[in-house]
Amino acid sequence: MHSFGYRANALLTFALTILALICAMVSLSDNLNSPSPSAEIQILNINWFQRHPDGNDEVSLTLNITADLQSLFTWNTKQVFVFVAAEYETPKNSLNQVSVWDGIIPAKEHAKFWIQTSNKYRLIDQGGNLRGKEFNLTLHWHVMPKTGKMFADKIVMSGYRLPEEYR
Repeated sequence: MHSFGYRANALLTFALTILALICAMVSLSDNLNSPSPSAEIQILNINWFQRHPDGNDEVSLTLNITADLQSLFTWNTKQVFVFVAAEYETPKNSLNQVSVWDGIIPAKEHAKFWIQTSNKYRLIDQGGNLRGKEFNLTLHWHVMPKTGKMFADKIVMSGYRLPEEYR
């Protein structure tokens, strides 16, 4: 006959194996969600556009950000980190990304929002390459799950241009 310790060990091992399988199946079920977020960003004003004495360009923008990210939330979503980046090319770099705003969305109820704000972080180009520059504003998001793998995606909005002259 088996001892009490052996039976307890077998029962605990079986229970943990079943729990691990259930966690794996539940985590994989989250992959069946196909989110369809939407966003729009408008530049309401260029507050200032100046050249620093060290040769760097700096821009301050007033943005109107409208987004509906509710489809990113499932039973497994802990929170969503969102940020807006200005992306442009220069002769030195094929891709420059500068974060201008960010936020954390803790729940689905807060995932549909409209915000009017100045850029939270300074938009500075080292080298004075921003005059007349075309750029994209890209809304990036990182979904942080309760269990499983984190995933990220983005919406690129193009067609923005900075003025030719400093203000």
